[in-house]
Amino acid sequence: MPEVIETVVYRLDELDGAARERARVWFRRIGFDDDWYEPVCDDFARVCAILGVDLRTVPVRLFGGGTRAKPCIFFSGFWTQGDGACFEGLYAYAPGGTAAIRAHAPRDADLHAIADALGAVQRRNFYQLRADVRHHGRYYHEHSMAIAVERDSLTGQDMTAGAEEAVAEALRDLARWLYRRLEAEYEHLTSDAEVDAAILANDYSFTAEGRRFG
Repeated sequence: MPEVIETVVYRLDELDGAARERARVWFRRIGFDDDWYEPVCDDFARVCAILGVDLRTVPVRLFGGGTRAKPCIFFSGFWTQGDGACFEGLYAYAPGGTAAIRAHAPRDADLHAIADALGAVQRRNFYQLRADVRHHGRYYHEHSMAIAVERDSLTGQDMTAGAEEAVAEALRDLARWLYRRLEAEYEHLTSDAEVDAAILANDYSFTAEGRRFG
């Protein structure tokens, strides 16, 4: 015969320390939003546009039909050797980029330094440098980007000494900047305070041991 079994359930703030931590582990594994990184990547795309990087895109099919263009931004993280971020695109000089990046992110000294480095090397080359950035290999980090730099000179002038390395390093610094932003966002969203708030907002219930009920 069927039996009715009563179970006492608790909200997160009613659990003791060990049970509460088990509930947090469950949420981080199951309840975490798979698209948590999209706001960071959206901002990165805006930063790229300001600096003169035209990100490549690939078509992604939508559930309701049709497609959207997804920027070629890749990352892995955040605990193993080889983790990082990279991107694919075409770089060219963006007039006013150094001022525009300061308006977009007035307190971000790392972004300012990247914009300044690109501006300086472009100035030495009469703003004619271009770069093709492509991902290669199995991993996603700044050194998994193949960066081909050339000077688009009508008279065939060569790049100034060190120009290729300067552009490549600035673009790799941009990938490093993206990875730090992603890591910081992930750590924020998975912090105890944020996880607790999300669990309570969704009114999840747990057993006394901290196991998700229902």
